[in-house]
Amino acid sequence: MTEEDTMCSPNDKDLSLSPNLEIRIDDGSPNACEFENACAQLFEIDGSEQENGRDETTVVDSQSGESQGKDCPPPIVGMEFDTYDDAYNYYNTYSKEIGFAIRVKSSWTKRNSKEKRGAVLCCNCEGFKTTKEANSHRKETRTGCLAMIRLRLVESNRWRVDEVKLEHNHSFDPERAQNSKSHKRMDSKAKRKVEPTLDVEVRTIKLYRMPVIDASGYGSSNSTEGGTSNNINCFRRLKLKKGDPELISNYFCHIQLMNPNFFYVMDLNDDGQLRNVFWIDSRARAAYSYFGDVIAFDSACLSNNYEIPLVAFVGVNHHGKSVLLGCGLLADETFETYIWLFRAWLTCMTGRPPQTIITNQCKAMQSAIAEVFPRAHHRICLSQVMQSILGCFVQFQEYEAFQMALTKVIYDTKTVDEFERAWDELTQHFGIRNHEKLQTLHEEREHWAPVYSKDTFFAGISDYEKGESVVPFFKGHVHQQTSLKEFFEIYELVQQKKHNTEVLDDFESRDLSHLLKTRCYYELQLSKLYTNAVFRKFQDEVVMMSSCFSITQTQTNETVVTYVVKEREGEEPVRDVRHFEVMYDKAGAEVRCICSCFNFKGYLCRHALYILNYNGVEEIPCQYILSRWRKDFKRLYVPHLTADNVDITNPVQCYDHLYKRSMQVVEEGMRSQDHYMVSWQVFKESLNKIRLVADKIQ
Repeated sequence: MTEEDTMCSPNDKDLSLSPNLEIRIDDGSPNACEFENACAQLFEIDGSEQENGRDETTVVDSQSGESQGKDCPPPIVGMEFDTYDDAYNYYNTYSKEIGFAIRVKSSWTKRNSKEKRGAVLCCNCEGFKTTKEANSHRKETRTGCLAMIRLRLVESNRWRVDEVKLEHNHSFDPERAQNSKSHKRMDSKAKRKVEPTLDVEVRTIKLYRMPVIDASGYGSSNSTEGGTSNNINCFRRLKLKKGDPELISNYFCHIQLMNPNFFYVMDLNDDGQLRNVFWIDSRARAAYSYFGDVIAFDSACLSNNYEIPLVAFVGVNHHGKSVLLGCGLLADETFETYIWLFRAWLTCMTGRPPQTIITNQCKAMQSAIAEVFPRAHHRICLSQVMQSILGCFVQFQEYEAFQMALTKVIYDTKTVDEFERAWDELTQHFGIRNHEKLQTLHEEREHWAPVYSKDTFFAGISDYEKGESVVPFFKGHVHQQTSLKEFFEIYELVQQKKHNTEVLDDFESRDLSHLLKTRCYYELQLSKLYTNAVFRKFQDEVVMMSSCFSITQTQTNETVVTYVVKEREGEEPVRDVRHFEVMYDKAGAEVRCICSCFNFKGYLCRHALYILNYNGVEEIPCQYILSRWRKDFKRLYVPHLTADNVDITNPVQCYDHLYKRSMQVVEEGMRSQDHYMVSWQVFKESLNKIRLVADKIQ
């Protein structure tokens, strides 16, 4: 980036996305203008107010500068769909919005079967007329256009986009496209199913206006019943003590002096009263690019009536520990508030939503997530569901028996049919089939029951396996009586403690060797690759392979073989035996167990390892070794630079200080080729000097 690129006029500094979404960037921040330029590229703001009081904002493609449509993002390689029809409907909808029509250029099926395995969808201007067609009187419409997508049915029985060409060699004719066969066939049901499931860039961002509040800050200006309106709207502002607004402002300014990339957004009403606040530092924004696949949204402080209405976006790092990805203070738990917060957070993350988001149970939050993250897998925290159910029956005479039976139904059932049968038997046995709370939860079971989430990746952040969950980021540091002042005093300390722990974990994972417990090569293989914390969990699976004692082949379909693995769980040789179905594809060395450990935790289970070993697979296939768990996982955080007061006897401080300084050189070195050459020369000279010192010591 050149110096000209970072220059802004003073008027650019007050960037407002809506009357109630105010972006504030410290004047002294060297990155302020850079962020504003990014926002200018990300948004093309329509000044007119839309229906329902909404501001509609269309994202502009940074390469072409052309709008990419109202609702449907352009195709990219890696998109996945549940069915071929979903993929076709998606491309058909996209083409309709752009202004061209599509057709099926080719498709292929499985040998000796009618099952479709792949297809090419192209622009209907593809190719040219044949000699016979050229003699007809019909108007020439084909131009040899190359725009297309190639679809393939992959091992997970999903349709993936393997190749994309977006460029057209003709002008668009929306009217003609509207009357094409492909668009006429599109019905309203198909239109609702065109969203791809891949974590792709969000192309449309809606910023919602909050209800207008009068000068008093309480009632609506058009209300005729002031008392009622006051009671309703008094909750539409942040509950703060005297001096708290100044405390927030001063604290954010203080942080920006040390961390120029620190960013915050404030939601104000017309009277200037604070409703909601969101903030995020540079390290969190950088961490999201590595650990943003699965997010837990922690709103425990809201639901448990803490003094500070704190919410936090939390991810899990390569050591399986929580990492903070943004914080907020909310006035209430309404749909509008969550919409504002999620939009603000998504904007800071350059419009890329998570693959999976885990939250507490809240209807307003659920609706907001469906609006802001339509392609993300939304799951409700299972431990909260369990507590909610058990709380209804704490006075139940058969409480202990019910608790054991409920745990067995939720955690031990392996298929949807098995879960439904077990749930019916449970409610019938205890006479609670008509219990209103249970009926409501059963209606939402796809959001919390493990059997409905076996195709969802959780990176170990869920509690869908017994005893598995990530501790909330501020647990043990924030209590019900913690004041805002006390929170800001410990906020940086908690952050630094977490950062130091990660550095120490990196050291230990890199330098400490593992004590192997078996002679299985799988254990040795991953001991060289995975961080200590994740390897120890995987090691337990390798050790537990010894509990698997029988394999039965039940079905064969060309290269795909289905096995049933028996596992002994207790001392009883017969009664405590469980059966696990495992599918293995010899052609691609792909394996999938019904327990879905790989999706839940990110590494293979003992049953899958047992089948790989049975089939003579000497090493775990590379697709089951996730880079996010590796000890050499490369992260480029750009943390703020503090003073040079370093305790050289403390390896954590030394590493952290050297790392920050080296990253400063890296960032400067990427500005141009000349900067790169100078930086590279400095690194070589520094390394030679360090080696000379090491030689003298020896």
